[in-house]
Amino acid sequence: MKQLLMITNSLAALVLLSGCGSSKTVAPSQNSALNSISKSTAATEKKGAMQRGLDTWLKTEWEPTIHKDKEIQKKYMKKVENNTTNNIVSQKATNDKKEISSKVSYVEKKDRPFTLQEYVDKAKAYMSAKPNDYEHSNVKKVESLPVIGK
Repeated sequence: MKQLLMITNSLAALVLLSGCGSSKTVAPSQNSALNSISKSTAATEKKGAMQRGLDTWLKTEWEPTIHKDKEIQKKYMKKVENNTTNNIVSQKATNDKKEISSKVSYVEKKDRPFTLQEYVDKAKAYMSAKPNDYEHSNVKKVESLPVIGK
């Protein structure tokens, strides 16, 4: 009896494993049944609300504030000069005058690794430019909440 059970279990395992081994694997992006339920591009098409909020905050708040700091400019950025030529036409004379103005801007250095010290320096520069206002923060509300176990 034990031998019959052993042979039956062995044959069942052999059939199952040989069936899985002989079937062709299909990548999830090529699986039509899966794609009819959920497309794999849906996650990459739209960003979530938190990610959009973070991206807009980085563009409107963080980067402009950091780029204005002189220490950050010297330490982590390189100076780029943009020379522009403007044609000035005076109303009385037809002679064209050319005005050359140079605009200095700072760009992040791409050829260096990002360090934790760089983040700390940038956070310090941001906090000094935009100090926290204790009156308008949520600190008072959080401190007034009851604490369980006291």
